[in-house]
Amino acid sequence: MSDNCCIVLDRLVEGAPRPEDFRLERRPLPEPGAGEMLVRNLFASVDPGSRGRLSGRASYAPPLRPGQVMEAQTVGLVVQSDGGRFAEGDLVAGALGLREFAVTKGRGMRRIADWEQPISTAIGIYGTPGMTAYFGMLDVGQPEPGQTVLVSAAAGTVGSAAGQLAALRGARVVGIAGGAEKCRYLREALGFAGAIDYKAADDLADAIGETCPDGVDVYFDNVGGVILQTALGHMADGGRIVICGQISQYNREGTAPEGLVDPHPFIYRRLRMQGFVVFDYADRFEAARREMRGWIEAGRLQFREHVLDGLERAPEAYSGLFQGENFGRGLVRIGELA
Repeated sequence: MSDNCCIVLDRLVEGAPRPEDFRLERRPLPEPGAGEMLVRNLFASVDPGSRGRLSGRASYAPPLRPGQVMEAQTVGLVVQSDGGRFAEGDLVAGALGLREFAVTKGRGMRRIADWEQPISTAIGIYGTPGMTAYFGMLDVGQPEPGQTVLVSAAAGTVGSAAGQLAALRGARVVGIAGGAEKCRYLREALGFAGAIDYKAADDLADAIGETCPDGVDVYFDNVGGVILQTALGHMADGGRIVICGQISQYNREGTAPEGLVDPHPFIYRRLRMQGFVVFDYADRFEAARREMRGWIEAGRLQFREHVLDGLERAPEAYSGLFQGENFGRGLVRIGELA
C-alpha cells in the first residue's frame, strides 16, 4: 500500500452532474495517530441528496469545494487501529467518502452486526436510506389500515422501502416510477397495488386519479416539482404529505423552482405537509434496524442494489442517478473483503 485513490470534486457543478465534474486523484496513504484507525473501504454509496453541496451553496451541511473528496456513506474494514472503540478486523459503516482508505477517530461510525448481510446493506436498507424510509413513512406519514399511500421515485431505495412499510401497516400502496421495468417490479416483486409510469403516462393527473380513486391519504414525496403539485390535487381530506427529497429540483440553479403553484388544497382538504431530517431520529436507529431485520428475514421487506465495480466508476454512477439509470440502492464496490 503506497497511495490512496480518491474521487474529488473537480469543479462546481452546474445543472445535472456529469462524470467530468469529478476526477480520480492519488494521494499519500494516510497514517493513523493516537486514538485513530485506518479503514479500507469496500463499498461506497452514491446519494442524490449530496447534490446540494456541489454548487457552492450551503444547506444543512457546508458546501463541497473543488479538490475535496466527494462525500459518501461507506462500509469498510479496520486494517490498523491505535486505540479507540474499534479493533483491527472490525467491519464498520460510516461516512468516509469516495476513497480507498481513510483515517478516522470513529465519530459517527458503527460496527456492522453479523446479521447485516450482505455487508453493503449497512449503508442501504439498514443504513440511511432504510432509516429514511422507516421514520419518514411510519413516524411522519403515519399510514393507517385501508388508507391509500402514493410514493414517488418508488423504485428507488427509499421509495421502495417506504411503500413496503406502508403496506405492512395495512395501507394500499401506489408507486410512481420511470419505465415499464420499474413499474413491473413494484407490482410483481413488491406487491404494490398499482404503479404509474410517469414517462409513459399521457396525463399524470388522470393516471393518479385512476389508480387512487378515493384520493391519497399519504403522499411520500421524493421528487418535488410538477409531480408534487399534481399529487396535491388528489389528496383526500386530512391527508399527509411527507417531503423526503426533491430530486427533480436539485439541478435547477438560476431558475425558479417548480411545484406548489396552487396551495388551495391545503385549506379545503385540511392537509398537512412536513419535511424531516432522518438524523433527528438517530437514537432510534438500532431499534428500527432490528425491526426491519425481522421483516427482511421473513420475506416481507425486500431490497435491491445497483452496484458498479471500481472506484473509478463512481462519477459515472453518481451522474446516472439523475438520469434515472440506477435501479435500487446506488453503490460502488471499491474492494473485496478477502
